[in-house]
Amino acid sequence: MIYIDNKGINDPKTNLALEEYCIRNLPNGEDYILFYINQPSIIIGRNQNTLEEIDQDYIEKHDIKVVRRISGGGAVYHDFGNLNFSFMTDYDRTKLNNFKQFTAPIIKILNEMGVPAEMKGRNDIVVNDKKISGNAQFSSVKRMFNHGTLLLDSDLSQVAKALTVKMTKIKSKGHKSARARVANISEFLDQPMTTEEFKEKILKGIFAENPNFEKYNLTEKDWEGVYKLREEKYGTWDWNYGKSPKFDLKREKKFPSGIIDLRLNVKRGGDIESVKIYGDFFGKDPVEDIEKALTGIKYNKEAIIEALENFDLYTYFGQIEKEEFIKLVYGPDEE
Repeated sequence: MIYIDNKGINDPKTNLALEEYCIRNLPNGEDYILFYINQPSIIIGRNQNTLEEIDQDYIEKHDIKVVRRISGGGAVYHDFGNLNFSFMTDYDRTKLNNFKQFTAPIIKILNEMGVPAEMKGRNDIVVNDKKISGNAQFSSVKRMFNHGTLLLDSDLSQVAKALTVKMTKIKSKGHKSARARVANISEFLDQPMTTEEFKEKILKGIFAENPNFEKYNLTEKDWEGVYKLREEKYGTWDWNYGKSPKFDLKREKKFPSGIIDLRLNVKRGGDIESVKIYGDFFGKDPVEDIEKALTGIKYNKEAIIEALENFDLYTYFGQIEKEEFIKLVYGPDEE
């Protein structure tokens, strides 16, 4: 295990650029861990419609940054009381959406600290049914990472104010707000600690389990690559917000793997003119492949089945049957 030093940077655009740079450029065959603490920010999932996830007026008034990440999942709030971790490893299909495997060391250390943490649901670490950590994944052809939050002493009042909670989530979870489902780890500690002290505690625990633990300091060339990625991608409006196209049909449903929100434009002649897929699902492959396959075909069940024939939807959306997805695209609307 190799620890990557981020030099104490708190800028979310730089930290997300650093994470992507490392997963794409550091040598294969090694396991890495990266920690970072962001200034107040909302981190948007790769497949989400940014403007539908945030309260734009509120975040502008309170100078909260908005940055899109390359992993799936939902929007999360970061601040100085939140520690972010990222485990990087070689790609293995058995690890895809296997959040329990990646978070096991963190859960073990938390329990040793007297915090009765456990993995529960799709991708959350909870204590007494209160969420203290959410996790997401990104996979390339050769490498993958699992990253997550650790809410130590975050300003949880900002979560409900800055984020717009989808009705689909409210109905499925039976909660009225995002704030009602989250808690800070500090609530379960005997002694208070800073986020930096907490990070050192987690690092020490991981080090104890990995005798060959090393530290990696990025070279000047590495940092040039990180800053270039920040400026050309994470610092742009197109990446963080993107265009939200007009649509004729909106079809949305929550599956075990997450919410899938489909937007379609259908011509008068029955052809699908354009497709956009949003959601907080987890998948390895880009949904643009599915959007492209459905664009230009007839809007009927047979054509949709044929267009999706050679796709393994698990690598795009996680746990979902192809018949269920086809029904979402073309089936009857459901309450």
